[in-house]
Amino acid sequence: MDNERLLILDGHSLMNRAFYALPDLTNSEGLHTNAVYGFLNMLLKMKKEIKPNYIVCTFDRSTPTFRHNRYTEYKAGRKKMPPELSEQFPIMEKVLKMMSINIFEIDGFEADDLMGTLSVFAENKGIEVYIITGDRDALQLATDKVKIVITKKGITQKEVYDRDRMIGEYGVTPKQFIDVKGLMGDSSDNIPGVPGIGEKTAFKLIKEYKSIENVFENIDNIKGKKLKENLKQYMEQAAFSKRLATIVTDVPIDMDLNSIESREEYDAEGLKNLFEKLQFKSLMNKVVTPQQKEAGAENDEVKVNLVDSLIELKNFTADLENSKIGDNLIYINFKVMGNTVYSKNRIDKVFINLGKENFEIDTSKLYGEDKDSTVKLMKSLFENPNFYKVSYDVKSPCSILHRMGIKLSKIKFDIKIAAYLLDSSRSNYELIDIVRECTGVNISEEDKNLFVKETALFEKVYSVLRQKIEEENMGKLLYEVEQPLIPVLASMEYEGFKVDKSRLLEQENKFKVEIDRVQSEIYSLAGEEFNINSTKQLGKILFEKLDLPVIKKTKTGYSTNAEVLEKLKGRHPIIENIIYYRQLAKLYSTYIEGLKSVIEEDSKIHSNFNQTVTTTGRLSSTEPNLQNIPIKYEMGREIRKIFVPDNENCVILSADYSQIELRVLAHIADDENLINAFINHNDIHAKTASEVFKVPIDKVTPAQRSRAKAVNFGIVYGIGDFSLGKNLNISRKEAKSYIDTYFERYPNVKLYMDNIVEKARKDFYVTTIMNRRRYIPEIKSSNKIVKALGERLAMNTPIQGSAADIIKIAMVNVYRKLEENHLKSKLILQVHDELILNVYREELESVKHIVKEEMENVLDLKVPLEVDINIGDNWYEAK
Repeated sequence: MDNERLLILDGHSLMNRAFYALPDLTNSEGLHTNAVYGFLNMLLKMKKEIKPNYIVCTFDRSTPTFRHNRYTEYKAGRKKMPPELSEQFPIMEKVLKMMSINIFEIDGFEADDLMGTLSVFAENKGIEVYIITGDRDALQLATDKVKIVITKKGITQKEVYDRDRMIGEYGVTPKQFIDVKGLMGDSSDNIPGVPGIGEKTAFKLIKEYKSIENVFENIDNIKGKKLKENLKQYMEQAAFSKRLATIVTDVPIDMDLNSIESREEYDAEGLKNLFEKLQFKSLMNKVVTPQQKEAGAENDEVKVNLVDSLIELKNFTADLENSKIGDNLIYINFKVMGNTVYSKNRIDKVFINLGKENFEIDTSKLYGEDKDSTVKLMKSLFENPNFYKVSYDVKSPCSILHRMGIKLSKIKFDIKIAAYLLDSSRSNYELIDIVRECTGVNISEEDKNLFVKETALFEKVYSVLRQKIEEENMGKLLYEVEQPLIPVLASMEYEGFKVDKSRLLEQENKFKVEIDRVQSEIYSLAGEEFNINSTKQLGKILFEKLDLPVIKKTKTGYSTNAEVLEKLKGRHPIIENIIYYRQLAKLYSTYIEGLKSVIEEDSKIHSNFNQTVTTTGRLSSTEPNLQNIPIKYEMGREIRKIFVPDNENCVILSADYSQIELRVLAHIADDENLINAFINHNDIHAKTASEVFKVPIDKVTPAQRSRAKAVNFGIVYGIGDFSLGKNLNISRKEAKSYIDTYFERYPNVKLYMDNIVEKARKDFYVTTIMNRRRYIPEIKSSNKIVKALGERLAMNTPIQGSAADIIKIAMVNVYRKLEENHLKSKLILQVHDELILNVYREELESVKHIVKEEMENVLDLKVPLEVDINIGDNWYEAK
């Protein structure tokens, strides 16, 4: 039995270690999960390294122990366990039971005593013991066969101690470590020890005298008057502290090796469901159950028919045309090869599952044989109206196919979008994770047949996700909004936005001149030249030379981040110049230098539009991000001058929803006053100013209207009096009076805000008009700042998310109308509440009518939607 190993887990210690080592993690229901996640990672890592024959986890019980009976102050004053941690213990115990790991806990004793008893029992049977803990108290249990694994920083680093290492590192034996503890005490356990004796002195005394008893016998030989006095005075307290610190190794428990045997008999279904609930997708890869192994083995047997010649592709398409498939569904998976250059992206392979048969179409090889014939056959395959297609992340291949003159028709279900709608808070929606979550099958990322195996499981994935979409009442959102948007985005990516390179060069020169001017102004105000981009040099100028108040310090010196500069505004003119300089530098690098690298041969920028990134449902734009050009400064707005129509026969049309979020708020809150303001086409900001400042609407000043505008939009984002006061540079009291008056005039808005926050507390999520869901775990946090953020998200998400729903439906409807009317004009960009089109001059009136009609009648709301349309020879003029 010499080679057998026992792994003992110190449950409470490891949960504490994981909780404080990892950032606060929560699932979509607001349940905190970081301690469980960290504990499991440690457990799986140690199981892999140690390969134990036996495994057990010990926990403390909440009942008093024999130490409390001996010393009522034992562990007194210890900080109460935060609720975010305590709520995770029942979950951890549940997971351990599902993994067939025995849990030991007993009234009257601590986990340390159980670990001590178990280790002695195992050692007597010749079993090697590994105790995993973050508590150094366990070092006293180390022997030649009992190794103490102390978790160090975080949850990944560790130190392993046996008897020899204890002596080598500390100069005392494990048993003598108890004497050290008796002398120095332990503040965390409230063990008193001897006042005035710290760790260094305690180790020195025990190294020399070997035990507390020998220290007292040789007390007259000890140097230091105060030390000697303390030892004499607290002799009994030291001996008592030693007894308290001693781990018991003979707890009366029945030991049965069979009961703690390390097994792989997991509750597969229970773990799968629990890990899904906890959203532990990475751990689901690591915990492979026998059932999953069996499913994986079946999956290993997936056979594939290779289609890598034109004759095979021709035969495949002909056979498909003549075949009868259940529900007329085919499952397609695309392997896309590409980079940031749109024109370089290509479909490398296509994987198709037809029930019992799997096919791999090697498009790259087929292109080499005869590209035109390949494209023709692929067109007949993908545009086949007789079959509905279930696929994954189909927008990118749609965009590439669009470039080839192919439209992927009859998209029945996009797996990635469905997964996104079910939980918009995930960091990614990798297919390998979704497959595992829906089927329980783990496929290695290194598997050479990865795509084939994933595609073979699409039918099961589709079945699971479709049912969840129906259960959550998201069918309309998926089938009428998100999926119809796919060809729209593919078309927009294909169309691109033309760039006038000569104007780009002009803007580059203007930026250089302006940056040089502001830089010189900063040098003049500073009285010397320095590197403005160097935090260290800038910090010296601001806080040493100009003697501005230090707002924040870091390990490396003064902080000069944006938050610090905002707080310093108004104290010296150099601050506004630095803020402006940074904005210019960012604009220059991102939108002048940055755009050069993404302009393609057609003189266009083909941005990438993402449906599955934001938690609110808004689209995002990347490579480059054309939605986020800062327009606070004129230099930022002027960047839009470089974006022009396709040719001289075209113009740029901008269609922008007017105050859409306030209109959505009026609809959702069902506030009569706010609804009437929009129905009567009032200037909503002037109307609010009239209400808040109690003046006739025709007497409202520009300053009052501006403040009312800040209140209107602040309310949408759940702003408080502190933030509003800061934004308007007024007192908190005055800001509060504005908000209070606003809610008096629009009482249903206040009622909505209160109700939606309460709903979020109850359900942990909120929904939009189209039932788009966003989980808000922050609302359950005990941290007041995080909780307040959750409340603001609860207030704003239904408004911002509904606005996102509206603009997406508008995009689909406008796109369809342009197609139905066979117009050459195209949608080319969407920026939040604005649609940008490249319009042929002869089609201008028709397009203006279509855009206005479709955007304003997108949904039946209690208030009218209004759209402002502008035309220009570039984006700047149109906006």
